[in-house]
Amino acid sequence: MTPLLKIGTRGSRLATTQCGWVQRQIVTALGHDPALSHEVAPLVIITTQGDRIQDRRLIEAGGKQLFTKEIEDALLSGEVDVAVHSLKDMPAEDIPGLSLCAFPVREDPRDAFVSLKYRSLEDLPQGAKLGTASLRRQAQALAVRPDLEVVMLRGNVDTRLSKLEAGHCDAMLLAAAGLKRMGLEAHIKSYIDPDLFPCAPGQGALAIQCRTNDLDQEWIKRLHHVETHLQISAERGALVALEASCRTAVGAYAKIEGDALTLFVEALTADGRTRWQRRETIIAPTLETAHALGLGLGQSIRDEAGDRLIQYTG
Repeated sequence: MTPLLKIGTRGSRLATTQCGWVQRQIVTALGHDPALSHEVAPLVIITTQGDRIQDRRLIEAGGKQLFTKEIEDALLSGEVDVAVHSLKDMPAEDIPGLSLCAFPVREDPRDAFVSLKYRSLEDLPQGAKLGTASLRRQAQALAVRPDLEVVMLRGNVDTRLSKLEAGHCDAMLLAAAGLKRMGLEAHIKSYIDPDLFPCAPGQGALAIQCRTNDLDQEWIKRLHHVETHLQISAERGALVALEASCRTAVGAYAKIEGDALTLFVEALTADGRTRWQRRETIIAPTLETAHALGLGLGQSIRDEAGDRLIQYTG
């Protein structure tokens, strides 16, 4: 059969696993048997510049857009009709002609502590090596364990786990969502409490992107999860205000309890010695008020932190 649409994705096992889940949701929403997913809505693997760069932090190469540009170019050119991204990899700025059209239900937003020998950050011996390529995770870890040696660790999940097993580091911090989606939850020794150390804005959420002219499609509404959208609207409001990128250590975590949304925003210096935090609750949130909350808390931190916020220590 002729495909109804083509879905663009990165080629890592995590990306194709996540995208495969979304693919089946889309095919079901289109009224077809998910067993026919590859005929109805085939995946198109697109290698991004961020996938090719494994030897340095993204800040040194150009930032978050390195994971999205080639896929977005394919959307704009018509090579694919839909793209699936990890929301935390998405820059805050919109791309003209493209829109984030749906956010499926969010996975676990927490960071996971992974180690062969140790149960938590607190259990690590003095001077242990902690693997991460995230400036936020580095700063949050050093805030409580300034003795740790942070080792730059790039690569997909399988590569990072292999490096841990090879002894490149004593422990690492990874997104719990990715490990759970890949069936690797057994590697998680403990979780980082996001009420103490907020995750990356949008972590655990997937974003479906399409051409703006294609927004008015019924299947999009069927995939969309309202509570997830409220949470990430608040978190990405903080992202916009703080201009958070790969050179800023920024976390934002929104949770909904009853009719209340609470947002916790944090920014840190790269060494973790200084932390700026804001927390506020609003009742009966809308997308507009949730986003405004994020903007307000982020701007408050920005006003206080000033130039100290944007730091990078290579």
